[in-house]
Amino acid sequence: MFDELSEKLSAVLGQLRGRGVLTEEAVRDGLKTVRRALLEADVGFDAAQQFSERVEARAVGLPALKSVAPAQQLVKIVHEELIRLLGEQPAAIRFASVPPTVVFLVGLQGSGKTTTAAKLAKRLVAEQKAPFLVAADVYRPAAIEQLVELAGRVKVGVHAEPGESDVVGLVRRGVEAARHARARTVLVDTAGRLAIDQEMMAELGRLKAAVPPHEVLLVADGMTGQDAVRIARGFHEAVGLTGVVLTKMDGDARGGAALSIYAATGAPIKYMGTGEGLDAIEPFRPERIAGRMLAMGDVLSLVEKAEQSLDRDMAERLARKATTKKGMDLADFLDALREMQKLGPLESLLGMLPGVGREAMKAVKAADPKRMKYVEAIVLAMTPEERKHPEILNGSRRSRIAKGSGRPVQEVNRLLAQFKEMGKFMKGMKGLKAAGFPQLGRGAN
Repeated sequence: MFDELSEKLSAVLGQLRGRGVLTEEAVRDGLKTVRRALLEADVGFDAAQQFSERVEARAVGLPALKSVAPAQQLVKIVHEELIRLLGEQPAAIRFASVPPTVVFLVGLQGSGKTTTAAKLAKRLVAEQKAPFLVAADVYRPAAIEQLVELAGRVKVGVHAEPGESDVVGLVRRGVEAARHARARTVLVDTAGRLAIDQEMMAELGRLKAAVPPHEVLLVADGMTGQDAVRIARGFHEAVGLTGVVLTKMDGDARGGAALSIYAATGAPIKYMGTGEGLDAIEPFRPERIAGRMLAMGDVLSLVEKAEQSLDRDMAERLARKATTKKGMDLADFLDALREMQKLGPLESLLGMLPGVGREAMKAVKAADPKRMKYVEAIVLAMTPEERKHPEILNGSRRSRIAKGSGRPVQEVNRLLAQFKEMGKFMKGMKGLKAAGFPQLGRGAN
């Protein structure tokens, strides 16, 4: 997410480092490159132009402050203006004082509305907002079946009437069913089309008039670039959006939609989808996203993701065991591997850490994404005794494990060698603790 834009912004700011004063010429030349990078990332021309003009007005002639170089001040200005472009403050769902809060999810076919409805429902369960789903896409039977199946997976109520064509009546009955179920939030998965048309907008207009929603959230595919902005404008003019959910932001999205939608519509981005799993959705926080774009990291989001995803008791057990004399065995290693997988792709995690170099990111991108699954397959092909005592793994055992996992013997050998090195490193951490660096050998607290 935002990789290409982040790389170009970092390069421009890097060129300006070391200057005593940021002259008008230097800033203007740098901002030409920034503007070009924004346009290449599918940011709208007006938004890119206004951004550049605001940065230039604040940066030209910026004096060197004590212990703060002009380039560092420029980074601060660019960061603040990116936040402004993205919407300034996080925008959450506005819940009604008298429940249920009715939320319409609108958008084109293929944008991910139905999956997003389930993702939001799962998140709202964790926030104790008692969600309820309504399958209102009466034109695509698969959408109804999909929503019912997803509702079962996230363990929330769902109202569906396969074969019904009266959308207004269906949604009215769905909201009433939610009220009887004492739901606090109703997520209505509305019908989409392949393109914006008058028929779809007229239906949404009738539905909105008959069942006034508290929120109308556009689910937009972040991969579509400026098309997402055009679609957002169309829906906003027709039904009045209160917010946006950007999907597929874990892929090769260039970021332009995120940087343009708020400027074009005034509708804040409230959530973004970051993967295929039902946990892969997070609130859109402009300050943190701007930090990621400038390679400043987003440690707070990483900590929150870990708190939500990881088993704390297991993490503490593994941390303690890692620094004991015996150390972790392969069964512990498998547990740790599965916990890490809950956090999502390694590339996404590295993007949240400040100071991670571009070369490291490229190396991760180039790595086989199935590698973690291969490691898991190798460990699962071992017997419980072999996982506890990897020292007994002789040649014949390794050959059997290779066949069982479908991986070459060389890969099994490489994994065992890496595991052995990891064990030495962990014991070294314990040695550092004993030598007077207790913070380096401490487990999770």
